[in-house]
Parts: sequence; C-alpha cells; structure tokens
Amino acid sequence: MAAALSSKPLGSNAGERDIWAKDPVRFCAEALCITPQAWQAKALTLIAENDRLAIRSGHGVGKSALLAWLILWFLIARSPAKVPCTAPTGHQLSDILWGEVGKWRRHLREDLRPLIAIKSDRIDNKETPHECFAVARTARREQPEAFQGFHGENLLFIVDEASGVDDAIFEVGEGALSTPGAKAVLAGNPTRASGYFYDAFHRDRAAWAPLHVPCVESDRVAKNYAANMARRYGADSNIYRVRVLGEFPLSEDDAVIPLAWCESAVYRDVAPLEGFRVIWGVDVARFGADRTALAKRRGNALLAPVKSWRNKDTMQVVGLLQAEYDACSDDDRPGEILVDTIGIGAGVFDRLREVGLPARGINVGELPANDARYYRLRDELWWRAREWFEARDCVMPDDPALLAELSLPKYSFNSDGKVIVESKADMKKRSVSSPDLADAFCLTFAAGVERSARRLASPYDRRLRRLFGSWMSV
Repeated sequence: MAAALSSKPLGSNAGERDIWAKDPVRFCAEALCITPQAWQAKALTLIAENDRLAIRSGHGVGKSALLAWLILWFLIARSPAKVPCTAPTGHQLSDILWGEVGKWRRHLREDLRPLIAIKSDRIDNKETPHECFAVARTARREQPEAFQGFHGENLLFIVDEASGVDDAIFEVGEGALSTPGAKAVLAGNPTRASGYFYDAFHRDRAAWAPLHVPCVESDRVAKNYAANMARRYGADSNIYRVRVLGEFPLSEDDAVIPLAWCESAVYRDVAPLEGFRVIWGVDVARFGADRTALAKRRGNALLAPVKSWRNKDTMQVVGLLQAEYDACSDDDRPGEILVDTIGIGAGVFDRLREVGLPARGINVGELPANDARYYRLRDELWWRAREWFEARDCVMPDDPALLAELSLPKYSFNSDGKVIVESKADMKKRSVSSPDLADAFCLTFAAGVERSARRLASPYDRRLRRLFGSWMSV
C-alpha cells in the first residue's frame, strides 16, 4: 500500500521530492551522494514497494547505516511524516542509531542539510517540526507503549535489534503497525529462535518482505572475519550462525547460557543495584593458546569488557593485577579477588596475598555448596551465572568475545542427576577455544559460595557434611 504524498516542497523542488518518495535508492544517490551496497539497495527497494520489511543479518554488515538512510529519506521526501524508532536499549537508539543519523546528515546535499535537527530523543525536519519528525522510544516490557499514539499519512516504524524486543511491545503496537499507509522495518541479528521477529521469517512470512544478509554479502565485513569466528567458536556454534551467517540459533536446550539471554543483557536499561561490593574473577593461564582473564562485577552489572593477556608468567600476572588494583578508586576496588587456584593460579593467589591484596583461592574442581544438585564447584558457578542472566535484571557492556564464550559450553546430568558443565578439555575436542573470559566471569559468583578448600576425602566426611552442613561458609 503506497503512502500518501504531499506536494509541499521540502528543501528541494516538488518534482525531485516526488521522485525520491518512490525511490529511496535514488534518494541515497542524489541527496546523500552515496552508492548503497547491493543488499542495502535491495532493502531500500523492498520497503518502497512493501509495507513491511524484516531484515536478519550477520554482524557489521551496514544495518545501522541503512536504518539511518531510511529515517532521513522519510523526513525529507515525505511530509507530513512520523518515524517512531525503538530498540531494546537506550544505548542502541541514542549512541548507535541516532549517532548514525548524525553521521549521514553530514553527507546530505548542502541545501538539504539545514533541514535536519537532531536532538537527544527526536529528529525534526525544521520546516515542519510538528508534522515531520522521528522519535526514539526504548522498548521496555514494563512500558510496552513504544508504538502507541502515532497517526498520520506517512508512518515509518523502525525496530532495531528486533530479536531482543519483547513480544509485549509488538502486541501493544500491532494496531499502529497496521495503520493504513504505515510502513514497518524490523532489523537485527537473529539471536532468538522464537518471538515476533522470528515469526516474520516463519509463521507470518506472508505478511512481511523478508531479507537475509549473511556477512559474506557485505563489503563492510573483514574478509577473515568468518574464518576467525569459525576457528575460535566452531562453524556449527550458535554464535557463528547468528553473527556470521545471519541465521537463527538452533535449539539451545543443552546450552548452559543461551545466546539470546546474553545478547539481551548488553546495555540493558536497568539500574545498578546498590550495596554490592566489586568482585574480581581471575582465570590464570601461562603460555600457549589460553589466556589469563580478569572480570569485574558489581551485583547485577558487569563493569567492563573482560580483560585478557597471553603468555604471561605468574609474577607478570600479579604485576598486572596490582596495577589494575592501584588504578581503582576506593569505591571501585574489589572486596575480593577470586582466583582459580588449579595449576599455576595457585602461585598467583599466594603472591597476591603476600602483597596484601584481598585474594581468595577458588578450586573449581572441589565440591559445590549445593552438592545435591551440582557435581563440582565449576558447575555451580556456571549455573549461578546462568541464573544471573535468566533473571533479566542484569546489564553488561558489549563484549563480543565474552558473549560468544558464555553461549558455548553445554551441560548434562550424571547418573545421580547432578548438573555437569562441559569441561574445557571436552570443548577443545570439538575444536572450540577455551572459554577463559567466561570462566573468569563465572568465578565472580564464588563470592557467595562456600570456601571449599578440598574435596572431602571419605564417605564418612561427606555424610557428616550432609548431616551438619558446612563449617566453611562465607
């Protein structure tokens, strides 16, 4: 259904504007002075010819640029025009999408550039700001009215990172999306094999013009990106399917932490919980392919991307950690530094204690606090991390390597019904890199787990523990 067009000129002659309104590819060439990639040109043509467009893509293909062009196209070539935009996080809207619009505004032809005014949550055509504008509204489950209240001749609804938007948002906004003359674009990495975005390519495919863009179809993606991702995480992993192939993940019934849970936590709009001390987790490696990794968490927030170093001996690792500690403000210094003491980590722990840092050794091969449910402490820590994500009130920075590693390990049950998380050795057997970053992150959850100093030696010791509880609680 074609949107209604006005004859009012907007910074260009009416004939030129009428042509652009029907041909966004030509708008890009003549107003932005750019040549879209082949897949972008196809997407622009599809939205001109259809009311609904759904784009699933690999990582870094130029999706945000396309959405920015669509916003500028609608605001300049059509009037009146309203462009409601939503995404799972304010970061995605303000820092990425709005930032991309600002970048491409500078590419506009000189006579068009003054028309566009960009504010923190709104973009206006300055000639008719009350009739021609785009607005940013974060998609929150508890406030699902992102798309309510919009009416007019020309509407373009944009949903960025659509796989992470809760279905409640779409349910509330379905009426607005079906307004005569309205167009809708859903775009994102296909991180979740269910929901409204997934259905646009499956159950509701007839209602949408679907477009699939793997990384190989974009000239913006480094040529070695796919090979590097396959080597690190496996060509059959969900992270490879989502970030390289632009395919929906396969069933994650046996994944400890589903990829969708991790992706939805990135820059989630939740307030950090108060009253929690900072905890560091340190997974120590020496030389070879594995890395020494440092994670910093305060309550429901991972504070920064996980740091890592290769080919460092124990004293060099201690020096790096001491420098990190000294650089912290008093409030940001860790209450505990939890070090995996299996192997050379024991030496790092001993030296950290010697120099006065608040280190505690964690042997992840020891008994868990809940030995009725988990086989080893490592299994319990990974499951605590899983529950941290499952609660959907946590937040983390965009750390692609950590996101990938968190989604890799699988879990199973032993004959006693206890959870067993796939070991590093077993992961390497299926050609998957060691999840050093993820292990460091999971170590931060040992802050609330009992201090297991050894695996209890005899059945009698184990029986005493079941009867009388732990004498080593934090």
